[in-house]
Amino acid sequence: MNQYKRLAICGGIYSNYLALQQLLEKCNKLGVDTIFCLGDIGGFGPHPDRCFPLLRKGRVETIAGNYDISLAQARKDCDCGYTDPRDNYFAQASYNYTFAHTSKENKIWMKTLPSQQRFLLGNLKVLVCHGSPRQTNEFLWESSTPNHLLENFAVDYKADVICCTHTGIKWHRTLAHNKHFINVGVIGRPENDGHTYVWFAILDHDGKQFQCQFYPLEYDYKKLAAEILEEGLPKEFATTIQTGWWTTCLEIMPSKERSRGKF
Repeated sequence: MNQYKRLAICGGIYSNYLALQQLLEKCNKLGVDTIFCLGDIGGFGPHPDRCFPLLRKGRVETIAGNYDISLAQARKDCDCGYTDPRDNYFAQASYNYTFAHTSKENKIWMKTLPSQQRFLLGNLKVLVCHGSPRQTNEFLWESSTPNHLLENFAVDYKADVICCTHTGIKWHRTLAHNKHFINVGVIGRPENDGHTYVWFAILDHDGKQFQCQFYPLEYDYKKLAAEILEEGLPKEFATTIQTGWWTTCLEIMPSKERSRGKF
């Protein structure tokens, strides 16, 4: 099992190759041992195939999200887990574009990605997954996820630290017996907070103490928004990139998280 002292973790790239470029540059300056990506390489954005060379060049340890599994298996939709018709309408538009613009070679490569990965951070056992340890497309929101569920995950999956993504909004909770559950957010689109930057996480263990820090990531959001429109993707996707407010995939959110947004 691999062991690290300092690493970076990002969630959903969503075809945002511009943010991925900036992530690789920033992590090089931060001096991390490695970078993990928790899946959903494509979706929402333009030119998904531009992400794969960057992942390989940066030697990013990547696991499969629901998007990657669907693309690799040529499924009819992204299996995102939405239940509202409006959410599913935009999810389908995103998936159809991504499927059509992802090469056969990259789809084959995504078949090789594991759904989870384990490693040591110092002496802590870390498990990384996409939605949750039990379900790739499970939404775990900060406001609606009880401690006892997360503590059961830590016991059942024999982990001191569990990291996920999928919801698109970061959070970190310290649990009983000094266990940790972390949603690392995503770098593919902003966090529904009116800011155009995106987020990733740095995990540290100095031999005595565990630390999780969230870092904002600036990128050329104006260029990304322009390319979204040039590619004929829904204008709502570009509006989110330009304003920092989600315009789609809102119905799945609990009321507390949704009330923080503009819509």
